[in-house]
Amino acid sequence: MSTHRLKRRKPWHLAVVAAAVTGIAAPAAAMATQAPPASTPARSADAVGAYDDTYYKDALGKTGPELKKALHAIVSDQTKLTYDQVWDALKVTDEDPKNPSNVILLYTGRSQSKDGNGTGDDDWNREHVWAKSHGDFGTDVGPGTDIHHLRPTDVTVNSTRGNKDFDAGGEEIAEAPGNRTDSDSFEPRDEVKGDVARMILYMAVRYDGGDGFADLEPNDSVDNGSAPHIGRLSVLKQWSKQDPPDDFEKNRNQTIFEKFQHNRNPFIDHPEWVEDIWKQA
Repeated sequence: MSTHRLKRRKPWHLAVVAAAVTGIAAPAAAMATQAPPASTPARSADAVGAYDDTYYKDALGKTGPELKKALHAIVSDQTKLTYDQVWDALKVTDEDPKNPSNVILLYTGRSQSKDGNGTGDDDWNREHVWAKSHGDFGTDVGPGTDIHHLRPTDVTVNSTRGNKDFDAGGEEIAEAPGNRTDSDSFEPRDEVKGDVARMILYMAVRYDGGDGFADLEPNDSVDNGSAPHIGRLSVLKQWSKQDPPDDFEKNRNQTIFEKFQHNRNPFIDHPEWVEDIWKQA
């Protein structure tokens, strides 16, 4: 079970939510008793996000393929980095909040010096969570340099993961306790299972066959090889529910938006959209 905890939500009154959603001011006394008009139902507190009335406005109220198409149009408006620029970006996006000289490595959870990147066994390097061979995009500007799915990882653990699909099971990795692998799949530690799922699903929304790249789609298989697919979707959906976004993941999303690519991972802001798009998986 994930160690992340959902924050306790404040007990919003329906009228307060209605006022916040519509932007209509009301006297304090009236807000305590007045219900929202029947003709304009208020969105629940769970559904109201900081960017809903701006960034996500064209996606609200949609589900399934329509939601996926709307989100694709939104997140495709981005600044693209080169592969060299990724090094410096990850030193900011994955900074250890307790030690600004370090980054947190995805699979091990180890805090390591930002200057410790390289090719040595104990260095950290750039892990493509959507394995770059699954769609054959390499390190090309676009999916190969999109920092929404590029993370600092221990060099040897990165090699162990290789281009394997994601699934549950396997033998525990000695250098990265909590992570498991077998011949055709990799299971990350509980604390980042949801992070991995949301990165994979972001890639499926962002890269749909345009920009000269393959249409990246998750499926419910393993051993996908070089096909532009990655799995196992049913497990990724489970992981997203099991491990909801924590402060580190949310801060990373915000930093990418404000300082680097200027786009967001919608499944961090709205985890419920995973089910809204992939209902049948």
